[in-house]
Amino acid sequence: MMPIGRGSLRLAAVDLGAESGRVLVGTFDGGKIAIEDVHRFPNVPVAVGGTLHWDVLRLWGDVSTGLRKAGAAGNLASVAVDTWGVDFGLLDERGRLIANPVHYRDARTEGMPERAFELVPRAEIYATTGIQFMAINTVYQLLAMAAAEDPQLRHADRLLMMADLFAHFLSGATVSEYTLASTSQALDARARDWARPMLERLGISTRLLPEIVAPGTEVGGLVGDLAGATGLTQTRVVLPGSHDTASAVAGTPLASPSTAFLSSGTWSLIGLEVPEPVISDVTLTANLTNEGGVSGTIRLLRNVVGLWLVQESRRALWPDGEAPSYEKIAGIAETAPAFTAFIDPDDPRFLRPGDLPARVREFCTETGQAVPADTATLVRVLLESLALRYAAAIDELSAASGHRIDGVHIVGGGSAHRLLCRLTADATGLLVRAGPVEATAIGNLAVQAIAAGELASIAEARELAARSYPITTYEPTGDWAEARARFAALCARRTAATQS
Repeated sequence: MMPIGRGSLRLAAVDLGAESGRVLVGTFDGGKIAIEDVHRFPNVPVAVGGTLHWDVLRLWGDVSTGLRKAGAAGNLASVAVDTWGVDFGLLDERGRLIANPVHYRDARTEGMPERAFELVPRAEIYATTGIQFMAINTVYQLLAMAAAEDPQLRHADRLLMMADLFAHFLSGATVSEYTLASTSQALDARARDWARPMLERLGISTRLLPEIVAPGTEVGGLVGDLAGATGLTQTRVVLPGSHDTASAVAGTPLASPSTAFLSSGTWSLIGLEVPEPVISDVTLTANLTNEGGVSGTIRLLRNVVGLWLVQESRRALWPDGEAPSYEKIAGIAETAPAFTAFIDPDDPRFLRPGDLPARVREFCTETGQAVPADTATLVRVLLESLALRYAAAIDELSAASGHRIDGVHIVGGGSAHRLLCRLTADATGLLVRAGPVEATAIGNLAVQAIAAGELASIAEARELAARSYPITTYEPTGDWAEARARFAALCARRTAATQS
């Protein structure tokens, strides 16, 4: 193993999630990585004229503040940005943002997948892209804009996914990082380039699409005014695994190739790291996705609505902001009875913002189940339903990959959620390893360190993560066979009703 760190390399990671963002600084001491939060801030969407937007300029202001704070403590060799997938901004010919990007939870994509299938058969879209069908995908956002003859498309010169947009603000670059582009369902999974013939058949112009580059690409220094304001005149901008899940998986110390990763936050992304896309009738039926990974890998995974269910319930139950912490909410859920009821996390009603507890009650009534009578039971229902969906995804991944899965490794915010980790072990019947919470930052920083010649590989970065942060294990207990059967029947009824 090559020596790690000379005590002088400092790297900044900008990690923007759907609920919050932060700027972190990573340093090496020769054997471990230390990560410091220098600036943390909320990410609050804004509705204007009936459309839900990301408040990008506010986010950019916070990113700039974080870099000033980081620069005040010394030079940074590089900085890299990771974000959520599917959303994008449009630039004019001078590189200026035309309008605030629209949030993936906005209603404009309703009905767009069905419209797309009228133009290009569903199976053909999947055979080309290998991407899970979700109405929020970039391709359906663009189809909605094209169908509405949105003038932004006429005035735009370049489309940039969210992390690419912030890299543009940092450096002026206008390229698309591969892992982030792969979330769009506009990429040819095997060619690893834009699926131009398919997009043209959908009536989506391809002239806006930028060059796709690999993780680890350096795109320049900080633009002049930012370099001057932060004092970071020598700092370079590197593209990490710009999709936050790509960075999270890169920072996950997986026990074996047969260990499933679970990146748990607002979304849950559960999958396997594989060398090539797995596109078959099995993966199409299971609606599995093939997203790009770091070092040329593919993340064969399932997107599942995650802790958004708890986040949105918390907002609805305490609308004035006097809400208990997530830790306290989890604590009261531990006291609730098990298996009161289940929801199907994939039900579209749980995707959009709104009164989620009311939607849970509605779902339970429709499916003939007991309605949660209190907050503790409500949260327990949500967490058990997530754990059961993970178990179903494990079965799907095993069938798709052709081999048995030997465990689950949870990273991200959910790895600190003891109840969720325990329920996941019980529902799957597998050993769960949890941690680090900071996997996304570790993966972001690792790609920068590889670009700087400080680390040799992602395998080395994972060894570093395992040495630097504790891993908690959860052994499966109890018998969930009946719960799994109830959950499967519930989801099958919803699927049948949807397709009828």
